[in-house]
Amino acid sequence: MEVSVIGNPQAKKIFRSELACRELGFRFGSEVISGESRNKVSFSTHHQSSKWKQIFGLRCSPRSSVKCEAIVSDHVPFLKPTPTSRSLESVKLFVGLPLDTVSDCNNVNHMKAITAGLKALKLLGVEGVELPVFWGVVEKETAGKYDWSGYLAVAEIVKKVGLKLHASLSFHGSKDPEIGLPDWVTKIGEAEPGMYFTDRYGKQYKDCLSFGVDDVPVLDGKTPMEVYKGFCESFKSAFSDYMGNTITGITLGMGPDGELRYPSHQHETRLSGAGEFQCYDKHMLSALKQYAESSGNPLWGLGGPHDAPAYDQQPHSTSFFSDGGSWESQYGDFFLTWYSSLLTSHADRVLSVASSAFSGTGVSLCGKLPLLHQWNKLRSQPCELTAGFYSSNGHDRYEAIAEIFAKNSCRMIIPGMDLSDEHQSPASLSSPESLLANIKTSCKKQGVVVSGQNSSASVPGGFERIVENLKDESVGIDLFTYQRMGALFFSPEHFHAFTVFVRNMNQVELSSYDQAVEDEAQTVSIGSGTGAPSLQIA
Repeated sequence: MEVSVIGNPQAKKIFRSELACRELGFRFGSEVISGESRNKVSFSTHHQSSKWKQIFGLRCSPRSSVKCEAIVSDHVPFLKPTPTSRSLESVKLFVGLPLDTVSDCNNVNHMKAITAGLKALKLLGVEGVELPVFWGVVEKETAGKYDWSGYLAVAEIVKKVGLKLHASLSFHGSKDPEIGLPDWVTKIGEAEPGMYFTDRYGKQYKDCLSFGVDDVPVLDGKTPMEVYKGFCESFKSAFSDYMGNTITGITLGMGPDGELRYPSHQHETRLSGAGEFQCYDKHMLSALKQYAESSGNPLWGLGGPHDAPAYDQQPHSTSFFSDGGSWESQYGDFFLTWYSSLLTSHADRVLSVASSAFSGTGVSLCGKLPLLHQWNKLRSQPCELTAGFYSSNGHDRYEAIAEIFAKNSCRMIIPGMDLSDEHQSPASLSSPESLLANIKTSCKKQGVVVSGQNSSASVPGGFERIVENLKDESVGIDLFTYQRMGALFFSPEHFHAFTVFVRNMNQVELSSYDQAVEDEAQTVSIGSGTGAPSLQIA
């Protein structure tokens, strides 16, 4: 069957995006998106076209070769422009690829599905895609032996489609999908458990290395920083043909899930507390002991705070985070200053390694911060403290971090730009809007360019909130990455909302399509799909 789309170029672009998905027989619908299948993309020879006709405003005649007109729908929402806000036409939009785009065996998962998705994004007008590149996949078996084949294959597809690529070098593991640290690193960790973050119960976080071993030769006689440098240099060599043209940006992983923070919750994300301090591996305890002795208070170096709440306790259940509690005492300032200094030093080391390795390549370097908005209406803002963000005397907790980013000429990625205060539980005492504004202010003071991301889960009013943040004149965000491609992303309901979001960024309204009507029709062929395994996303 052939379909011709007549009318406004933007409407054609939207319709052709849908056809690119259907070209390989993407199957969308409630049976795919509900339950466990919501994280999967599958293929089918059955096309559910009626929903797409409804969404995109198509009128078709029942012939083997039909013409479809783009119909202006009164039900398509558009955000009202704000007279004082900045234009969004200069904001580059990227979309994150699935975390398991390349498997732990270095194979490209679901090549046809990925290719079809890339074509859809290109036709819609997206600038590029973000690709997670895992240390545990590339340098899996032996130190210094790199296999980039799977990621090179993806880069070539992205190049052929005509998109840009942002690579996220991930020196951490993942639970979903299951991608760990390199096998040779894990083997060392069995004999040297002190290289992992550890809480006061002795529980270890094994998805990234402790900040306490940054400059300790625990990896076959090399420090983690030396190993990361070799990884970066190998990446630059392997992708030299793509650097500065297809590859326009690189993000350096700096902690759990790639973010600059301590794993204060370890893997327990549903607990009600503010997290716990992760300072009980032998290397961090040794550093704490030395710091305490140098300050003249050796007894303070025996461990972390004894009166901090547990993972499942609310922050105010003990005295440490309470108003006038230990966090505000001389001891609290001592411990939190030391704890946060290791985080800041780690950021400086990683970004310095990247700046040196990628100097002169023409790519922008980035690092990602978390948006720790839970409990931040409390004076102590405990989630920030357990994750490593602190400053004495009530000073800005993020300014020191912004200084490090400025020093290394790196952009700062801030997630959660889809979050609003009104949709937070009152009991969580959360204010993502105020925290985001605070971090933006710190970056502006230090001249750090901010890039945005959304949170990992879909939230009410998320697209509208993203646009509001991107229009903020106080900090000119020129790049936003939407996370993440997968079955839910390409479902009719979500993809429709995403196309409206793109239109708002491009300031294109379908009601003005008569000004851009082309005389000729464009013809796109739709082929039947073939069976393929499912595609997993984050």
